[in-house]
Amino acid sequence: MTRILYELCGADETALFSPHCWKARMALLHKGLDFETKAIGFATVAQIEGGGRRVPVLRDADHVVEDSFAIAKYLDEAYPNAPTLVPDAALMEFIINWSQVSLHVAVAKIAVLDIWKMLAPTDQEHFRTTREKMFGMTLEEFNAKNAKDGKLLSEALTPLVLTLKKQPYLGGESPNFADYVPFGALQWLRTTSSHDVLPKEGPVAEWFNRLLDMYDGNGRAVAAAA
Repeated sequence: MTRILYELCGADETALFSPHCWKARMALLHKGLDFETKAIGFATVAQIEGGGRRVPVLRDADHVVEDSFAIAKYLDEAYPNAPTLVPDAALMEFIINWSQVSLHVAVAKIAVLDIWKMLAPTDQEHFRTTREKMFGMTLEEFNAKNAKDGKLLSEALTPLVLTLKKQPYLGGESPNFADYVPFGALQWLRTTSSHDVLPKEGPVAEWFNRLLDMYDGNGRAVAAAA
């Protein structure tokens, strides 16, 4: 049986950058499941598995699941004998919401123009149109108005810093999906941005490096942005 994970990529198909796709990828690795990746651009997302999908999308035999959290919950149900991803769904919702409204906002303000530059031309058009409608301004204007000093990112990471001072992972002694949520956000920044603002030392840096090296270095195998 072949599992297929559809993931967003840049013009270079090895440039896998989506935070949501990284959450799904880490979930599959956490479960010890074999899978293959189909790297796709923004413009072709609508063609996945019959259309009307949003990445990440997982095909597992006859099951097609989209959305990283839905994929994690599905994997726990389908493979209960493998390590648990979501011990508490309600608490996980909080982690996801924190990441979306703090970490993702901080990363977008740093990396949005870098993301556009790494895409194929057809995907650049899609990305520019959708993001400029969202921001109410051009990508260049959005980029110019937001500082790239990492201060907003550092502030957003404070809850993670405080927690990791007391335990190695959000999941406790070992990671679970709670860890893969902020990991996805920082991997998004690592793989897209030319601005060197990721933590270099301290509990978050140590945690992030452990996760990059986990599962035979799967996270680190995707190159950081130049």
